[in-house]
Amino acid sequence: WLFQRFRMYINIPEFFLFSLSAAVVTLAWFGLETLVNGPDFVIEFTRYQYRLLSTPDAGHKGFPLYHAVVLLVGCFPASIFMLKSFGKKNERETSGVERDFALWMKILFWTVLILFSIVQSKIVHYSSLAYFPLTFLASGVIRKIIQKEIALSRALKAGLLSVATLYIIVIVALTILGFNGIEGLQDRIKDPFAAANLQAAVRWSGWEWLPALWMGILLGGFFLLLRKKSFGPAFGWLFGSMGIFTLLTLVFFVKRIEGYSQRSAIEFFAAHAEEDAYILPIGYKTYGHLFYGKTLPGKNNKSREQEWLLQSPDLDKPVYIITKIHKAESLRLMDGLEEIGQKNGFVFFRRMPKR
Repeated sequence: WLFQRFRMYINIPEFFLFSLSAAVVTLAWFGLETLVNGPDFVIEFTRYQYRLLSTPDAGHKGFPLYHAVVLLVGCFPASIFMLKSFGKKNERETSGVERDFALWMKILFWTVLILFSIVQSKIVHYSSLAYFPLTFLASGVIRKIIQKEIALSRALKAGLLSVATLYIIVIVALTILGFNGIEGLQDRIKDPFAAANLQAAVRWSGWEWLPALWMGILLGGFFLLLRKKSFGPAFGWLFGSMGIFTLLTLVFFVKRIEGYSQRSAIEFFAAHAEEDAYILPIGYKTYGHLFYGKTLPGKNNKSREQEWLLQSPDLDKPVYIITKIHKAESLRLMDGLEEIGQKNGFVFFRRMPKR
């Protein structure tokens, strides 16, 4: 409507048909839920969305351009080519339908990016709806380059080199730090939990730099094919090789990062999974206890209340509690809680029912 300068660009029947379609899709979920269970879910859902918008409710706070960086680096190299789609010189769609659809994709992209830049809670997947318009717009630019309608500009080449170089630097730096003892960083980190994470015994092979080498080969092959004017094969090589790069980084880094960030917690959940006991994380968000702790719906509805698990004299079975090292002091002061250990930034407690 804004791009049509506030003119009514569809007729009244089309407007009502669109509105009806939107209402049917929405009411198929929210309407049915309200009809069966009342308005409680819809009310709480709306409150939750407001909390996400106004506060870092999910425990993740970041700077305003967080999602711009996530999309630029995380959707590389498509993100670089997508930037070219916003120039007026490149709006040469072959038909009105394609032009309109490209406009919808641009609106969708900016709606997602602007909205979640405003939202205070910063989590990677919040901007995932932007992946579709981003890659669609990038593919349009790539098609035009292959068909020689536009040139692969120096700005695009510089963007590819910049993000690729960033990847290479980070991977090589992590390899050097990991192989030579990443725990040496503890004294420089002010966050006590993060510093304690680095005490984890994670084995580094020294070969973790291989994804960086592959990134160099990837980029070199791309520019070599471009020089030979083989545009189609060049882009096939670029995106195919990027898939291999992603796989290599998963193989070499994800397990090691998990070893520092949460393996101690996961081992704790798994160690008590077969016991008839409650597992309660306090002070941080996790689903780990539900899966690795094999948590089933409790017969006692009070077991969903943290206060009941921590202080009730009617506790019916043991409670295992996990928290982060900088949030453990208040639990140490509580009667009935026994500290049973700590590891790599996590502190573990137990509360037994009265016999």
